[in-house]
Amino acid sequence: MPFVKVANTSDLENNSARLVEAGGKSIALICADGEYFALDNTCTHVGGPLCEGPVTGGTITCPWHAAQFDVKSGMAMAGPARGNVACYAVRVEGDGIEIEV
Repeated sequence: MPFVKVANTSDLENNSARLVEAGGKSIALICADGEYFALDNTCTHVGGPLCEGPVTGGTITCPWHAAQFDVKSGMAMAGPARGNVACYAVRVEGDGIEIEV
């Protein structure tokens, strides 16, 4: 699977997320404690946009109903999530952030 550049490191503040598109997928690109992660953007509860939720302590919280997901694994950490979200490999090349899709 190829890596695709989706952003620059300057595009994200620490402990924040933003929406990116790669490989036809809507992905929440996350900067948590200075590291970058990528998860499916759609919450498994009722489809809330994870990229709009707060990032704290290695988790991202859905802004609609507060389901929480681990940013490293996509694992559901707190309900009302109905399951995990997919996560994607991320690498930084220079100042570019790339996701494997």
